[in-house]
Amino acid sequence: MTACTSDAARPIHLNLFAFACGHHAAAWRAPGSSVGRLGDIAYWEELARAAERGCLDAIFLADGQSAGLGGVDRGPLWFLEPITTLTALARATEHIGLVTTVSSTFWDPFHAARLLASLDHISGGRAGVNVVTSMTDDEARNHGMDRLPGHDERYARAAEFITAVEQLWESWPVEAIVADPAGAYVDESRLRAVGHRGRWFGVAGPLNVPRPPQGRPVLFQAGASEPGRELAARHAEGIYAVAWDLQSARAYRDDIRTRAAAMGRDPDSIAVMPGLVTYVASTEREARAQQRALNELLPVEDSLRQLSFFLGADTSQWNLDAPVPPLPPLEAFEGPKGRYATVLRIIASANPTVRELLGLLAAGGGHATFVGTPESIADEIERWVDDGGADGFNLMPPTLPGGIDDFVDQVVPVLQQRGRLRRDYAGQTLRSHFGSSKHP
Repeated sequence: MTACTSDAARPIHLNLFAFACGHHAAAWRAPGSSVGRLGDIAYWEELARAAERGCLDAIFLADGQSAGLGGVDRGPLWFLEPITTLTALARATEHIGLVTTVSSTFWDPFHAARLLASLDHISGGRAGVNVVTSMTDDEARNHGMDRLPGHDERYARAAEFITAVEQLWESWPVEAIVADPAGAYVDESRLRAVGHRGRWFGVAGPLNVPRPPQGRPVLFQAGASEPGRELAARHAEGIYAVAWDLQSARAYRDDIRTRAAAMGRDPDSIAVMPGLVTYVASTEREARAQQRALNELLPVEDSLRQLSFFLGADTSQWNLDAPVPPLPPLEAFEGPKGRYATVLRIIASANPTVRELLGLLAAGGGHATFVGTPESIADEIERWVDDGGADGFNLMPPTLPGGIDDFVDQVVPVLQQRGRLRRDYAGQTLRSHFGSSKHP
């Protein structure tokens, strides 16, 4: 699956999900945190270079379309706009892929296609895009809507959005540029009108940027619901998944691969990468002390508010030292189903008290969490990949930059020694990092 210099049968994909001061809700409160650097592009360059030092596939930046009033006081979320940031990172790095988030609910296909094609050109073919449908009514109200459209409608719109941007990326073949000093700059007969007229979008085309170096940026998806899985299986080359344990990870990956095969796609062309939070130290005791120190900085009221968001229920009066009260089944839940399903699974497997659940959700919101030595974490990464639960991981360090430095300096060498991770980049494009020179 990957252009890698090792001889491993199943090389492991790794992606850095760079977010604020780290994925632990209390990371910004820790002594020496990066909270004062979030507007400094040098900070993001540092993170990208650390990921590139570890020969990771890509650095990924999430995005939101609202300030998050009612929750922004808990800690930093957004600061610099992702595409702008990644364009700067393209000049500060040489190989690492650059993945941004685009909301198909709020973005226009022409605008998105133009920006992403430009990022691919500027980076020499390292752009990727995670197409999302957004999550909150606060975001919708910043884009002329009273509330978000329904879940199924958002995913139908996303499918049309992807179709439109792909048509735009193909509309200006680079071969159309003849640059004949005695004649024309462009052979207009080779440009392709898009002429897209759908339920949500009308796009005449062609795009006013020539076809990107990769043909199209690498497409990522993160859907966990039924329409989300269908969209991912039909279009995605990389999938950012949520899985608390190997069993749920394997079930999700098997489902995606089955759907993709039924659509005529090669399942091996899709890399499923669950989120992964790691605490690494020379001993397990030291690693657990790192985790505990961050958890102790977490204000309980803030944690309960976050839990309320995940569950769509008021948790403010819950008894912290009692078992979690009964929750509605997944099929009755109206909010984001992927995270809710994860919470239900944690409760079913660990039977935690409310206080214990808050600690488990503090970093990554219920993603897989490995705590231990470099060797034990590498063991667990290999186990998930070899047992069919993942093709790699979307790394979500609890603190940044310390968390990614710890992983790159301690875990990456173990994986490289075992032949599971590249020591050098064999290709120049993000798609080549996933083992292909051409887009689907």
